[in-house]
Amino acid sequence: MAGGKIDRTRVRIIKKNSVEENDDISFWMSQSPAQRISALEEIRAEYNSWKYGPYRGFQRVYKIIKRERC
Repeated sequence: MAGGKIDRTRVRIIKKNSVEENDDISFWMSQSPAQRISALEEIRAEYNSWKYGPYRGFQRVYKIIKRERC
């Protein structure tokens, strides 16, 4: 994509409610909820790896509070 123009060789237009879309829906509806959650978790982990790099774990979060002394 150069100069704000869309590279039309890379764009694929699919009509809503196409055969492929119905196949996708019926495939996922045939899977158990556990399998769907597992697939979603796999996609989430792959996206986070792409977006944020290797596994980082949780960031440490802390809050300093002032307490009254007794």
